[in-house]
Amino acid sequence: MKHFPESVGFLSYLSNVIYSSLQYKGIPGVKTHFEDTNMMKFVVLACLVAAVYGCGMPTFPPVVTRVVGGEDVRPNSWPWQISLQYDRDGEWRHTCGGTLISSEWVLTAAHCISSSRTYRVNLGKHNLAETEEGSLAVGVAKIVVHEKWNPLFIRNDIALIKLETPVTFTDSIMAACLPEAGFILPHNESCYVTGWGRTVTGGALPDILQQALLPVVDHATCSQNDWWGFQVKDTMVCAGGDGIVSGCNGDSGGPLNCQNADGAWEVHGIVSFGSGLSCNFRKKPTVFTQVSSYMDWINTVTYNKRQ
Repeated sequence: MKHFPESVGFLSYLSNVIYSSLQYKGIPGVKTHFEDTNMMKFVVLACLVAAVYGCGMPTFPPVVTRVVGGEDVRPNSWPWQISLQYDRDGEWRHTCGGTLISSEWVLTAAHCISSSRTYRVNLGKHNLAETEEGSLAVGVAKIVVHEKWNPLFIRNDIALIKLETPVTFTDSIMAACLPEAGFILPHNESCYVTGWGRTVTGGALPDILQQALLPVVDHATCSQNDWWGFQVKDTMVCAGGDGIVSGCNGDSGGPLNCQNADGAWEVHGIVSFGSGLSCNFRKKPTVFTQVSSYMDWINTVTYNKRQ
């Protein structure tokens, strides 16, 4: 799918053209069900927006390279990346990443959530230190942490956040695609972790969104004794482990982005944990919650909360 429109203004114009065409052609049912002209135009516009801003297909594609280490991203190239922020003495601070998966739901890690904090979701951001056109801060209506979340052994590290108000998709705010249930990434698949996490152990949090290439490490390798051993379960996915680049503090909850055969980006992982020795420790890849293992849970939560 190609994304050419400059703005929703263009789509509004196009919806008027389509509406006029429908009236002119006298398509059965148009006047019966859409006697309100504005309502009909709204429906057509909504359909066009949904068609143009399909999941995982950014208007400004990411510049993906084989560069080792984190690098500044192209603005708006990962439009599903969000900054989860908490209120600290009247100031909003970044704590975790997350992924927009629909107009009103965000996927993040359970360990990012504390019942004592007030959160908001910042969408469409590139530089957290600046006020940016196209970005949006939205309150949280509900947070659903997986009922079997185990913080001691880091199991079922997944949570869903329902936005206070559904967002409209734009060039800077868009949903990622979700993988098929049970899908397993092949060994050495090229995926990208994105976030505002530290670029080096103990370093400062960057203002600009970062991306880093992390090849997937299959379960057979990652569960070896000199890797992560028994700590890694088949509901997790590992990526990295070269001792040079990894996810780090501040990336938690953010996505492992992998491109499918159709060119769309899917969120296959949620940053869960890494080595306590350093962010970039050899044979200790970043461990992600494997999204494909939780598709039934995601569908159940997002469906039930719509009722």
